[in-house]
Amino acid sequence: MATPLPSSAPTNTAAPARSYALPMVAMTALFFLFGAVTNFNGVLMPYLKDVCQLTDFQSSLVPFAFFIAYFLMSLPAGWVIRRLGYQRGIVVGLVVMAAGALLFIPAANARAFALFLAGLGVLGAGITLLQVAANPYVSVLGPANRAASRVSIVGVANNLGGTLSPLIGGLLLFGSAAAIQTRLATLSAEQRLAEEAALVKSPYLGLAIFLVVLGGIFWLLRLPEIDSIPADETEEIASATTAGRHSALQFRHLVLGIGAIFLYVGVEVGLGDFLIRYGESQNITQLSSFTQALVRGLNAVTNYGLLLIGQTPVPVDTSTGFTKAIGAVLVSSYWFGSMIGRIVGIPLLSRFNDRRMLAGVCLAGVALVLASVLTRGEAALWLVVLCGLCNSIMWPVIFPLAIKGLGAFTKQGSSYLIMAIVGGAIIPLIMGWVATNGGGLRVAFILPALCYAYLLYYSLSGYRVR
Repeated sequence: MATPLPSSAPTNTAAPARSYALPMVAMTALFFLFGAVTNFNGVLMPYLKDVCQLTDFQSSLVPFAFFIAYFLMSLPAGWVIRRLGYQRGIVVGLVVMAAGALLFIPAANARAFALFLAGLGVLGAGITLLQVAANPYVSVLGPANRAASRVSIVGVANNLGGTLSPLIGGLLLFGSAAAIQTRLATLSAEQRLAEEAALVKSPYLGLAIFLVVLGGIFWLLRLPEIDSIPADETEEIASATTAGRHSALQFRHLVLGIGAIFLYVGVEVGLGDFLIRYGESQNITQLSSFTQALVRGLNAVTNYGLLLIGQTPVPVDTSTGFTKAIGAVLVSSYWFGSMIGRIVGIPLLSRFNDRRMLAGVCLAGVALVLASVLTRGEAALWLVVLCGLCNSIMWPVIFPLAIKGLGAFTKQGSSYLIMAIVGGAIIPLIMGWVATNGGGLRVAFILPALCYAYLLYYSLSGYRVR
């Protein structure tokens, strides 16, 4: 998950006279990048499981290494931004990400899982720095009364990147491996794994080059000075002080909200990253006509895109049942559902009670996951894919509910909520441990159902300000 973090829009200044069209395009590209890099982990995790011969628990260290950076780097990132400024902070974040991407090359050469994790950790640290630096700029790149629209635009770009990267990554990692199976079959097991490990080098080398180029663009852009962004209007703090509160953590609904954000991010990442492995556990030998048509259609579109950038097209065989390449299409569909839900949810949240909508999608999430656990075959996978729609409106509803009524503690509470993104590291790790030691992936998928149940409780009662 790489959701744009909320930022305060300016309220008391006139819109800049100059045009910020080019900087806005650059910021949109940045948020597209957030989604693409984050959701690529959905295909990277099962890929590394095979290449490095891992258990489900060990492979769950992939999202752990990436998302733990949100927890460890949030405060240091703020210090870096204060020292360097926001624009240079963006450049540094891109360079840090490029360094993390380059670590994948020696990691692939040595087939060293620890080095892969180090690369993911550095990538996560760079994205954390970018998130802290980039979000305030979205608020000032145009008229103040259109700040919400700009946040929505970069949010959709974020989801689009997260939808496309598993699709392309599945072709490059799994489709290419399937295409060279005849040659790989003549090699020893060690040589075959080394050949498959090498497939990851090109995507991450390309990513590193793109990051350096994007960093150069941001270095040259004339972005507005962050000092021109006015401070948030200070709310009256009498209600907080008269209640004898001296910390945001003394607000019960915020503490429960931190748990809600933690579990929401965890369940979103866990379902997406384990979807391919969940599909493999179903032993599907024949796909439905719908799935075959979807895979063939998306494969054709993606291969056309590969041709445009000079890459060799990679066909995906749909006649042999479920494969990792087909699973990557389902992962992409899962994140596509989240993107569509967010686009549709923007007008719906302004017309209907947001808390009731949250309760509805949480209840649907519980039902879908439990139905998937009790179902066999391809249907079990599509039930999980539908959870992407449920996840789409959770962040924009939970976050405001959690910080409501905090007064002077609003910024402190927001920081705690952002740090709760570490749920994307912990929940998949627990799912991996349960899958390895507690009865397989079907049992592990009960955990997301429990997460949705807690979110349902929060939407019905836990959100109340007391």
